[in-house]
Amino acid sequence: MNIFRKAFHRAFNAVMYALIPLFPYREPKPLNELDEVIGVLKANSVSRVMIVTDKGIRSLGLTKPLEELIEKSGIVCTVYDSTMPNPTSANVEESREMYVKNGCQALIAFGGGSAMDCAKAVGARVVRPKMPLDKMAGLIKICKRLPLFIAVPTTAGTGSETTVASVIVDSETHRKYVINDFCLIPRYALLDPMVTVGLPKYLTSTTGMDALTHALEVYVGRSRTKQTKAAAVEAVRLIFENLEKAYENGADIEARQKMLRASYLAGTAFTKSYVGYVHAVAHTLGGKYGVAHGLANAVLLPKVLRAYGDSVTKSLSELARAVGLAKNGMSDESAAELILSHIEGMNERMQIPSTLSCVKREDIPAMAKLADKEANPLYPVPVLWDAKELEALYHLVLED
Repeated sequence: MNIFRKAFHRAFNAVMYALIPLFPYREPKPLNELDEVIGVLKANSVSRVMIVTDKGIRSLGLTKPLEELIEKSGIVCTVYDSTMPNPTSANVEESREMYVKNGCQALIAFGGGSAMDCAKAVGARVVRPKMPLDKMAGLIKICKRLPLFIAVPTTAGTGSETTVASVIVDSETHRKYVINDFCLIPRYALLDPMVTVGLPKYLTSTTGMDALTHALEVYVGRSRTKQTKAAAVEAVRLIFENLEKAYENGADIEARQKMLRASYLAGTAFTKSYVGYVHAVAHTLGGKYGVAHGLANAVLLPKVLRAYGDSVTKSLSELARAVGLAKNGMSDESAAELILSHIEGMNERMQIPSTLSCVKREDIPAMAKLADKEANPLYPVPVLWDAKELEALYHLVLED
């Protein structure tokens, strides 16, 4: 990246960092039981609500208890269950039409990040019916309070129940873009480990690594605050201690609960301090090939951290000591290596691949340009790379 662009990027980062205390960030109010969702709906005089989920979640019967509770309470419940793993603009428009047609007054996102991203975009389109979805991409384009919005995460990873972001794939161009606005933060988040018990092992692992990516990109980034640093440290500690337990024994309620807490903490951290090039590249892989976001992040995380080189040695060594991996007195290089090796070991033990067979060499330049556009200058990354330099990250996940 040329010197002038670097200067602009860092100046932009500095301004955004200075504005963090002034932005209207908020955290969703945590709920612990399904009955509390009904209480919130009644307290807000909601008579018709729509649940946004996907067919996999619904086929597992995870939404059934909530659907039944809503119906027993006398509230009409509409369910949109066609959300794709990477939600599309078509998903958003289909569910918006269903919401309006059925006279709904509130949204419940039930699932992983995909369901939440879709529901956020639906809410945005409901309150801004004349604004095309792709025109909402970028920063603070909606600026209007969404209908009552409750998030029910069934994965402990995306942190979408806490964030300002909705990631959508254009159904025609396959471009993946991010909508960021404070109004997209859900009002409530149900953190119930019971709804995560039936999660398959591969989703437990990849979504957990997604949460780890959020926390680590905050920690090595240049916009962390005292609050987001503390949240990131606690999230990493909880993930290191509980993710593999949840992976090996899906019925371990304590591990599931702590993973939900980790995801929540990592979400609050990256909402304020942003992510980095792992996410930028992962989004293009999802948009182009449909790679699940958690899987893309899990594969990329250790490779990108290693590519950052010396610029993250100090921060990773501090983190290693903070979470108890490294002892005081150990060199920064050795402590940082413990973090990197531990992440690689987790991937290996949870059977997460180190490469992605779908990536085609000829697609890399175009994807790198999209990653560059997303990340620069918004993401406060430790090292600045332009599109040409970002191409190297895609080559790291190519199969031989």
